[in-house]
Amino acid sequence: MPKVTLEQWRMLKAVVDAGGFAKAAENVHKSPSSINHAVQKLQQQLGISLLEVRGRRTELTPVGEVLLRRAERLLNEAVSVEDLAEVLGSGIQTELCLAVDQLVPSAIVIDVLHAFSGQFPSMRVKLHETVLEDGPALLESGEVDLLIGPDIPPGFLAEPLGQVRMICVAHPLHPLALRPGLQLSIRDLRHSRQVVVRDSSRENWAHGGWLDSDQRWTVSHMETALRIVRTGFAFAWLPECLVGEYLDRGALATLPLQAGSTYVVPFSLAFGDPDRSGIAVLKLVEMLTAAFAERVPAPGSAEVPDWSSMAHCGPRALL
Repeated sequence: MPKVTLEQWRMLKAVVDAGGFAKAAENVHKSPSSINHAVQKLQQQLGISLLEVRGRRTELTPVGEVLLRRAERLLNEAVSVEDLAEVLGSGIQTELCLAVDQLVPSAIVIDVLHAFSGQFPSMRVKLHETVLEDGPALLESGEVDLLIGPDIPPGFLAEPLGQVRMICVAHPLHPLALRPGLQLSIRDLRHSRQVVVRDSSRENWAHGGWLDSDQRWTVSHMETALRIVRTGFAFAWLPECLVGEYLDRGALATLPLQAGSTYVVPFSLAFGDPDRSGIAVLKLVEMLTAAFAERVPAPGSAEVPDWSSMAHCGPRALL
């Protein structure tokens, strides 16, 4: 059996956060003597000094820093267990949070959410439209129940859903598109403006293909990048399901690069905390998986979905 209790670690943390016993007592609504007793007993049971006085503040010893850092994980896990008990005890989930990367075709997600709301009309849905590390950060922090995106952080269960083809496109009257029969080189691209989507959480570049243009523009949303490309101001690599309609109408053109005109980005569906996943979350997972699977060609098939299908739910086609 453990020698010490979580309450003792909580008292130690309160002293460290407050910088002293008196202030800690005010913060946790206990007497200074009771907090001092808890911390002293903790040190005696462990046989080491956890605190030392530096000036007017009470701070951790080097050993205390290591141990409290580990103990904080236990304290956070204890809170998580209590929260889980409350959720399981109520048996009712009132809100579902979903993060969807902007690369993922959103139309099918919205269609599924509409059908899902028909079965769970009282369920509030919060949809986060993310880029790259934005989604994993929300998943790791516990702010979302599910994540659909290309980057799944380690330690989470995930189910592959599909893939998105990124295409290098520009306005048909863009100088790069007015060179029929010529394959464009890196040098050609370098002197033209490229628009890319930024990962706002870590200032990383999103899936933007080659990223060495002298006149790069950076935006925070795929739709904004598309709008800029449609004006003729820049070229970009954008998801096929986003630009397919415009390519079909001749409103956009695929740039003929020497290599890399297209590339494929797979995406998956990941659970936040499966233990907290109630019937509503599990049902949404089932509906999303089924909806994306509808467009998967049979193994060995040469079938490629048409532009309408791609715009609706995204391709998992042979490229």
